[in-house]
Amino acid sequence: MADKIKFGTDGWRAIIAEEYTVDNVARVSVATAKWVKGNFKKPVIVIGHDCRFAGDLFVETAVKVFVHAGVKVKLAKGFVSTPMVSLGAVKLGASLGVVITASHNPPSYNGFKLKSHHGGPLSPGKVQEIEDIIPNEHGLNLKALSVESDLVEIVDLESMYVDHARANFDLDAIEKSGLKLAYDAMYGAGQRAMKLLLPNIEFLHCDYNPSFMGQAPEPIAKNLQELESFIKQRGDIDCALATDGDADRIGLYNGSGEFIDSHHIILLLVHYLAKYKGLTGKVATAFSTTPRVAVMADHYNLPHEVVKIGFKYIADIMVEEDVLVGGEESGGIATKGHIPERDGIWMGLIIWEFMAKSGKTLDDLIAEVYEIVGAFKFERSDLHITEELKVRIIENCKSGVYKQFGEYTVDHVGTLDGFKFFFDSDRWVMIRPSGTEPVLRTYAEAPTMDEVRHILKVTEETICV
Repeated sequence: MADKIKFGTDGWRAIIAEEYTVDNVARVSVATAKWVKGNFKKPVIVIGHDCRFAGDLFVETAVKVFVHAGVKVKLAKGFVSTPMVSLGAVKLGASLGVVITASHNPPSYNGFKLKSHHGGPLSPGKVQEIEDIIPNEHGLNLKALSVESDLVEIVDLESMYVDHARANFDLDAIEKSGLKLAYDAMYGAGQRAMKLLLPNIEFLHCDYNPSFMGQAPEPIAKNLQELESFIKQRGDIDCALATDGDADRIGLYNGSGEFIDSHHIILLLVHYLAKYKGLTGKVATAFSTTPRVAVMADHYNLPHEVVKIGFKYIADIMVEEDVLVGGEESGGIATKGHIPERDGIWMGLIIWEFMAKSGKTLDDLIAEVYEIVGAFKFERSDLHITEELKVRIIENCKSGVYKQFGEYTVDHVGTLDGFKFFFDSDRWVMIRPSGTEPVLRTYAEAPTMDEVRHILKVTEETICV
């Protein structure tokens, strides 16, 4: 019996050469071709891969299947970012986008993301329709199939993306601002685009390295120690941007080498776009994001909605409604005027443009945010525990077992997607199993980082018994 292939919060992910094989990619591609043919009269799929191992092999496999099914393909040659494929789906009028990527997962993983013709994640219901028709066997002689076909057109998604960014940002203002900026691609798919957009900034890890030097390309503080050290050693860097393996997630550092989390970035974006740009629209955030976003939205008389974790839920709202900013704790953020898709480079350019136009430091701008929502710190801790313990902890959460974490008494619990234990208006901890990795995530917010880490420590001590 073939392995059951399941899509998580953001696509199908699996370890290369274990579950992630040519045959299993072909199985998913058979279902994708069948679905797109059933939903579009003249289906077109735009496809690309990031910098991971054997990306071109897996793309070739998918293209063979699509061509065999009679589906027209627009193929990106070489590595591209997920936002490039999503933008391509819109600009090229494709029915569907496919990205061979495992995003921020460790180097041993690869994956298969599905993008809608709107330029964002395919909606959960439609992803489920594709998952439901994945066959146990693909039934094809893959070696006899070819990508050489009139149905295949080579497209330059990277140039399309770079031209789109140049048309939407005042890059000249950033270049002439005197700001010392740095970009860490984490060996990911954003590396060439940033060199084309801002060639005079500092670059780290902008080489092709499918192993990512053994580091999961997720732009969080523990994975960005070299960037942090670079900022501190240089002493003159004003702001540094990092993006993940497929360049849809953002990491940010201030001039002191302090990591600026996504909650602060979301608040900065709402503040800039509403106050300085005069834009309006709904603010949509995932359940794990700080409640202070609601305070900021109220300050600017903007509607605010909290959704389940997984950017696809935010994208669904962005397609249907007027959304100013949509974002999640994990670094995936989208804004009005672009595609309904996470885009780390795009968000970084907005922040840099904000700094350049205002003449203020990132810390100055965060101080403006704190005047509205109050100062806070946040951190996430990933617990690598046994499946048995993970299941027991989640059952305890469901049963209301946890009333106290150390000296912190639970006031109320949010359960939209995971379990968010509120202690007071300034402090909370959240527990949730990852949708893409075998870990249990814990998240905490408090007025100081010392207290955040204390809350995470007493939470782990409470649940891991």
